[in-house]
Amino acid sequence: MKRPKRCRFEPDELSELDAVVSELVRVRAQVNALQARETQLIHGAAQIAGAVESRGEASSRAAELPHREVAAEVGAALRISDRTAQRLMGESNTLIQKFPATFAAFAAGVITRTHANVVADAGAHLPDAAARAAYEATVLPVAERESASRIRSFARIVAERLHPRSFTERHESAAAGRCVRVVDLPDGMAELIATSPAVAAHGVLDRLNRMARSVRDSRARTGAAGEVGVDGCIDADSIDRRSLAELRTDVFMDLLLTGDPAAHAGPAGLAAITAHMQVTVPVLSLIGRNDAPASLVGAGPIDAGTARLLAGTSSGWDRILTHPVSGEVVSVDRYTPGKKLKRTLQARDQHCLFPGCRVAVARCDIDHTLDFALGGRTCEPNLAHLCKRHHTLKHESAWRVVQKPGGILEWTSLTGRVYPDVPTTAVTFKPDDDWVEWFATATAAATATATATATATARC
Repeated sequence: MKRPKRCRFEPDELSELDAVVSELVRVRAQVNALQARETQLIHGAAQIAGAVESRGEASSRAAELPHREVAAEVGAALRISDRTAQRLMGESNTLIQKFPATFAAFAAGVITRTHANVVADAGAHLPDAAARAAYEATVLPVAERESASRIRSFARIVAERLHPRSFTERHESAAAGRCVRVVDLPDGMAELIATSPAVAAHGVLDRLNRMARSVRDSRARTGAAGEVGVDGCIDADSIDRRSLAELRTDVFMDLLLTGDPAAHAGPAGLAAITAHMQVTVPVLSLIGRNDAPASLVGAGPIDAGTARLLAGTSSGWDRILTHPVSGEVVSVDRYTPGKKLKRTLQARDQHCLFPGCRVAVARCDIDHTLDFALGGRTCEPNLAHLCKRHHTLKHESAWRVVQKPGGILEWTSLTGRVYPDVPTTAVTFKPDDDWVEWFATATAAATATATATATATARC
């Protein structure tokens, strides 16, 4: 099919856009710096409340009152609630006192308030300054080039690796608090909230999404958008206008109440739809040598025991070989037959490789960076996952992209700015200390054996 002719930007329009974007970048840096100054001032107010508290009685009520008074003062001045002001006071204390490098980057304008909050939230449970400093040193370089939504999962993984108490121990303690509760809402509504291990929760959500899409797609194919009346016309009141979120909720409640999503009939076998999740397990955790946490793609860390159980019951799993220094995915193989190249790309990319995009590979296209029609090869260095939106942007706009070693896509905008997008795996798959130590010992032993063999052969 012939592509429609694309409207092109005139040189003066590109020049004007370039100036606008440059000014936006400058203004955003100023906004970041001003917001950091605001955080610093709120922290100062919190410090005053703390000083007053230290001179009062030891009771919790007396200790809390100065903070409430100051929060009320700040809230009234800023026209926000005193509860919001008190929350901001707590967040400013955490950021400035426990994550000084993050606050410095925030004040310098190189990261936003959202980035700073993500870094602080993910590392909040690290118990000592040394662990937090190591955590900041690893996460901040990534935060300076990635969107806040992208670094959240990575930051949580780094924090778990640096925590002195094993993830398995903490997960077992947290899992003991799993529960289901109902929160009543206005207008005859309520929230049904289940607190459960992350693997189960994401598995449930994935299965619900698949079921909801199956119902929606089935009705689109069959034209079952409404009922036909006696006059041969479609009854407007019977047209199904439910959004995907509404369908997902209806299927969820039907499953719990009846055990089968029969009330939302899609194609036959709707109840047989299963969840699909991508879990990355360090090899030493997989073989039980340690309990370093695995990673549930798109969510964050999970305990090693659950990861081993999933690997043991899976019909097949991928072995990923990564570079020991850069973390680049070098190759992927599988113990059961399959499409090796596709799995390699899925393991490397994990989501769309346009800056800031987090659409999972399951909903992306595998794109030839250099078009196949122009001689581009169907091989790993010329393939990458792009979502529909950014796949279209690549082919139908003035944006251009080239692929660098390691799966890095280097995007050039219509104003000539260059934005490299580094696959998540390049910053996630770093060797653990025990693996490095084991590898070094094994290498030394192998070298010693080879030397002894060579010496014995020479003597013969």
